[in-house]
Amino acid sequence: MRILIANDDGYLAPGLAALVQACEGLGELDVVAPEQNASGTSNSLTLNRPLSAFTAPNGFRYLNGTPSDCVHVALTGWLPERPDLVVSGINQGANMGDDTLYSGTVAAAMEGYLFGVPAIAFSQVEKGWAHLDAAARVARSIIEQALASPPSAGAWLLNVNIPNRADAHTLPREVTRLGRRHASAPVIRQTNPRGEPIYWIGPPGDAREGGQGTDFHATAQGHVSITPLQVDLTDHAALPAWQRWSDGGARP
Repeated sequence: MRILIANDDGYLAPGLAALVQACEGLGELDVVAPEQNASGTSNSLTLNRPLSAFTAPNGFRYLNGTPSDCVHVALTGWLPERPDLVVSGINQGANMGDDTLYSGTVAAAMEGYLFGVPAIAFSQVEKGWAHLDAAARVARSIIEQALASPPSAGAWLLNVNIPNRADAHTLPREVTRLGRRHASAPVIRQTNPRGEPIYWIGPPGDAREGGQGTDFHATAQGHVSITPLQVDLTDHAALPAWQRWSDGGARP
């Protein structure tokens, strides 16, 4: 068994160290993470410059790039062998609902999935790393279960959100779907010392679709949320209507 471990908070993040420790004894471990915090970078790859690779004193490898860069480079030339599993995290803060489209944590796992490797992304619901040891125990248990009895044949992708609780390893686990958020808050406009306008992206909106069965609902109830993801963004239900529109100009 060979496991590739990545994240988006950077190679010095406590969550990465906790996930590495959680995976100890499961097989050969390779760690490739961003040099700096790369939250919100989604699935971006660095194409306009070369990437520099480094090895930290603790053996962790890191790149001056994005989470997707890390997994992509690892799988296409850096690692001596292809991993059997890619895990990402443990992220500082939830990745639920629409957040998954922006998340570097999920993107790192998804990059492995795109290469046909099973993958899991782990996040804590709240920021601050509270009860990280308990979250690591949950991650270990889920990894062991997934390896012992894979949920499906071939590659699969799971997104796991863990409440920041000391008893997280005892909480019920719920298989969920992604919820939806309201639109983000407006940008925050400021002025730099030269009098030029600058903008900060506003905070995410509250959940607008967080009913039973969603990741938002599960974590609000104190459950560990496990959401199977896929990459196909095709609106399959709308295909017939758009086909009619294409054929005859009718409104879809």
